[in-house]
Amino acid sequence: MTTDTPSNLLFCDYHPTPTDFLAEVRSGLNLKNKQISPKFFYDHRGSQLFEAICEQPEYYQTRTEIEILRHNKAEIAELIGPDCLLIEPGSGNSQKVRILLDALNPKTYIPIDISKQHLEQTAHTLAGEYPWLTIFSLCADFTTPLALPKALSREKATRRVVFFPGSSIGNFEPRQAVLFMRGLAQLLGSGGGLLIGVDLEKDHDRLNAAYSDKKGVTAEFNLNLLRRINRELKGDFDLCQFQHCAFYNGSEQRIEMHLQSRIKQTVAIDSHRFDFNQGERIHTENSYKYSVESFQGYAAEAGFSAVRSWTDPDRLFSVHYFKVN
Repeated sequence: MTTDTPSNLLFCDYHPTPTDFLAEVRSGLNLKNKQISPKFFYDHRGSQLFEAICEQPEYYQTRTEIEILRHNKAEIAELIGPDCLLIEPGSGNSQKVRILLDALNPKTYIPIDISKQHLEQTAHTLAGEYPWLTIFSLCADFTTPLALPKALSREKATRRVVFFPGSSIGNFEPRQAVLFMRGLAQLLGSGGGLLIGVDLEKDHDRLNAAYSDKKGVTAEFNLNLLRRINRELKGDFDLCQFQHCAFYNGSEQRIEMHLQSRIKQTVAIDSHRFDFNQGERIHTENSYKYSVESFQGYAAEAGFSAVRSWTDPDRLFSVHYFKVN
């Protein structure tokens, strides 16, 4: 953090346990159906590539959600009310929350991210842009049970509200999504709110195109995972011998991303060796798609009541506001 920390900026580090990258990759590649967690996509290059994906014409999610938020921010603010405690798990660059801040007029904004350096830089910038807003940045792993710092109990907010945009909920298996939202309900307490972005079921060709753009940015993003393993774990993946593979799995109602071996080969990571048959895949990501009604059903299981939902005219994407029962 720089020495000229704005007076409206506070920071708390929960010292999230570092992920054992090597152990998780070894474990995933030893499975019968090989897999690697999508959380490992986001090294510096991976983050840059994801930002580039969001700008591709096929990738409708980001621009559609932003338009929904812009067109409905006054109604969203009216439903939530002023002086809330606004919590954003996985806040990243806090791009979308900027659309809401002036309309919402929250008492305090709490961005939560596992990357301390990135969180400090983003929060510092945001504090300068919104000098009237108290920003309490929290370095933590939001996928684990969270408790807010005791200092925040002194903030006399009208209610706690979680903002979870980007359809990140789609990366959870549905039952895991329910458990995650149940944890949010406990964090928020009675009367608390959840404003969440959810990608919708739609024409399968459009879904497939969104994850296999013509410029190949998503393919490069997926393959960058192997590049990172080579660099950080002493791997020897030949990227030319793997290809990006993404498709909609209708029976599971999800997009799946894989890395498929072009040939029969053996790959070494540090001192460990992994055999691949031609056509064998590493499963790298899921992105579940919902109807408005089906997602409301899952939220109800987690302890939320639906208040309002917004979609774009083509019903590509949805934003929901729920309250804790």
